[in-house]
Amino acid sequence: MKRLVVKIGSSTVTTGEGRIDHAYLEMFAQQVARVRDMGWQVVVVSSGAIACGLERLGMSGKRPDDMPTLQAAASVGQGLFVSAWGDAFAHNGISSSLVLLTRRDTADRTAYLHARDTLERLLDLGVVPIVNENDTVSVEQIRFGDNDTLGALVACLINADLTVILSDVEGLYNGNPAKDPNAQLITRVESIGQDIISVAGDAGSKVGSGGMITKIKAARILGIAGIPLVVCSGRRENAVIDAVEGREVGTLFAVGHKPHEITPRKLWIALGDSARGVLTVDDGAKQALEKRGSSLLVVGVSQVEGKFDQGDIVDIKDKSGHLFARGRVSASRDEAELAMGRSREQLLANRLLAEMADKPLVHRDELVVFE
Repeated sequence: MKRLVVKIGSSTVTTGEGRIDHAYLEMFAQQVARVRDMGWQVVVVSSGAIACGLERLGMSGKRPDDMPTLQAAASVGQGLFVSAWGDAFAHNGISSSLVLLTRRDTADRTAYLHARDTLERLLDLGVVPIVNENDTVSVEQIRFGDNDTLGALVACLINADLTVILSDVEGLYNGNPAKDPNAQLITRVESIGQDIISVAGDAGSKVGSGGMITKIKAARILGIAGIPLVVCSGRRENAVIDAVEGREVGTLFAVGHKPHEITPRKLWIALGDSARGVLTVDDGAKQALEKRGSSLLVVGVSQVEGKFDQGDIVDIKDKSGHLFARGRVSASRDEAELAMGRSREQLLANRLLAEMADKPLVHRDELVVFE
């Protein structure tokens, strides 16, 4: 059987008043039932626990901005959330379950594999898992921050054949449709370069081109895993069915053949933990990583940011600030900063840094190149 991951945002599963839209859940469950009849196993990644809790607490107006209140609302709403989904699926003869995750659960390699095994077994049992961030206990340090990233992680965990993100916009536009009436929908993206990222808006943008930046990042990770992604309006009739059947709906982020070097461990590096720092590399180092499959040597590093220790995950950017790789470092930030830019001969002449002369700062086996 093929596997499908569907991510649904809060704005799609709630009404304009911030309440859970039970009619929508029922309609979605009907689509899932049809997709399952077509030979697909389905995992749903959905927000909504906080919205349920705020509604029950009589706080469904403006969303609070303090973490304890949001966590309390998630605690109150978690049962209501899973009950709403459970009822919708039960009406269509489907058993569902709740799986709660945080970055703490995926940063550890063993816990990551246990999460994979749990999802695999649920699918084998014919269950539709409902995956959500564990908002009751999560804080900034262990939050995914967005369910687009969580959805990509789940898709990689179960080796999905397709991921669909149901959004409040039709897909990726060549401009911001909220500001530019002439913005056109991009129906197919073959590769994600700086041009596509710039269209989506930067990480600090609240809207970008319809809030697309996290979806672009998810698409890039899914691309190296060989998993296509469709981003479309969640309110479009039969959106999931159309995506599964290959009809043109929203924006398709297509993929080529899955690279042989993208192992489950590399996917864990790409998605399983948040980056603790940034390495900026020169043009020669970038070319070596992208074209020759090399490891990253400290001599190619021109700038170091963040606080990281040996074994942490870091982002790797070029001189323009474009993120093109991610990997695990073999040295701390202090060591990398002292050694960066020095020649091999200079490193060998320094007793404190001699070990880094030939030792990769990021070994190829623990490096993921996005393009």
